[in-house]
Amino acid sequence: MTVTATVPTTSGSRYLQQLCKHWSHKFEVNFDPAQGEIAFPMGPIRMTAEPEALVVTLEPNADADVERFKQVVADHLDRFAFREAPLPFDWK
Repeated sequence: MTVTATVPTTSGSRYLQQLCKHWSHKFEVNFDPAQGEIAFPMGPIRMTAEPEALVVTLEPNADADVERFKQVVADHLDRFAFREAPLPFDWK
């Protein structure tokens, strides 16, 4: 199962990099300005920066609390996006 949100923002690359750097102290991360992946305990987080959006994909583990997982990621991204927070996360 995967859940994906396409978050409208022109700062997707910046937020992607900030989140990866933030969590690199605790988890394995790989990222560049266009995409990032975080080996999060609840499951992998993948992000892709597009010109007008940040696409966030979560792949929750079988035992993960999916709603909590979505909230943790959204809360952290909102912290970096304080100028335009709260960002609209329309999870699908």
